[in-house]
Amino acid sequence: MNRPVLKIKRVQDVGIKSGSVVLVRVDYNVPMKDGKVKDDTRVRETEKTIKYLITRDAKIVLIAHLGRPKGKIESKYSLKPVVEVVESIMGTKVHFAQDCIGEKRAEIINNMKNGEIVLCENLRFHEEEEKNDESFARELAKGCDYFVQDAFGAIHRAHASTSAITKYLPSSAGFLLQKELEYLEKIMSNPPRPFIAVIGGAKVSDKIDVLYSLIDRVDVLIIGGAMAYTFLKAQDVNIGKSLVEDDKIEEAKKIILKAFKNNVELLLPSDHLIVKEIDSSAKTENTQSMAIPDDWIGVDIGERSIAIFSEKIMTAKTIFWNGPMGIFETPPFARGTFEVAKAIAKTTKNGALSVLGGGDTLNAIKAGGISKEEFSHCSTGGGASLEFIEGKILPGLSALSE
Repeated sequence: MNRPVLKIKRVQDVGIKSGSVVLVRVDYNVPMKDGKVKDDTRVRETEKTIKYLITRDAKIVLIAHLGRPKGKIESKYSLKPVVEVVESIMGTKVHFAQDCIGEKRAEIINNMKNGEIVLCENLRFHEEEEKNDESFARELAKGCDYFVQDAFGAIHRAHASTSAITKYLPSSAGFLLQKELEYLEKIMSNPPRPFIAVIGGAKVSDKIDVLYSLIDRVDVLIIGGAMAYTFLKAQDVNIGKSLVEDDKIEEAKKIILKAFKNNVELLLPSDHLIVKEIDSSAKTENTQSMAIPDDWIGVDIGERSIAIFSEKIMTAKTIFWNGPMGIFETPPFARGTFEVAKAIAKTTKNGALSVLGGGDTLNAIKAGGISKEEFSHCSTGGGASLEFIEGKILPGLSALSE
């Protein structure tokens, strides 16, 4: 699918002046624990855009969602704990508005100084947000002069704060969104070759469209994780009691056939780490072949697969990676994922372009003690990056286009 070229204004091109009120959609859907922010990565990713607006002497109004409160006010989904994190990263006063619309918010905006920030309460406390409601978008825009989209992780949703909002304010892309698009375009339009995609995770069903799209572009497709068992079963390989999507076996056969017709090298695990039960204390074995014995469960790629995948990755000039190779959250089953991550990091160091997408992938490199800086780009939006690669039109992007 060929996506139309969208002309999108950049925040640095719209002439924001001192005293301008700038509404910024950010992705602060951060992990929380005991009412505290557990990981501030998503806040840090917006630093360049927000600090740019601070230097422009603007008043900054941040809107975001957290979790899935489904239009009801739930204290566990409040964005209030994020205020102190934003304040420490941005180095300016951050106010909190107990609603993302209304008079109290307007009062805070009027009274705050230029260069200060107000973080508004969860957009999804209003059911109109997910309905892309225009009157709600108009309320969000009230009292603001510009809209800046910097929530890449939300642009594949047609919501009021990503889509309808652009009808009411001059709109542009923040620096994070610009960076995401730049790297994804690089791997989609004219990637340095060989181009290798490494796709893992649990379900084939989540990745069918992305696999079809990648087969039209890559030289090598490596499939790991539980989704590999569906592909193996499609080739009549015994997979024991491993996770499988029986209703996707025909689809897996079509993908294998398309790879063959496109002259794409498709690599599946040639051996596996197996257990009798999924438990960190369970006895593990490495299979001698692709097949998994009847009563056993595959939980990671095996030693030979690690060697083959790593060696192949080292030949790449472009790499896209989405999804782990096994159940990395359980330490004894994490080696395959960590070794693949190290091979991609090493290849990047040797000059390859590497783009990582998806929360699980980023959690995996973190668990493996590998820095994000060892890769060219780590996408902040798993769903959005996959839909972009599938060739879909992302509602938040088309709404921004001139």
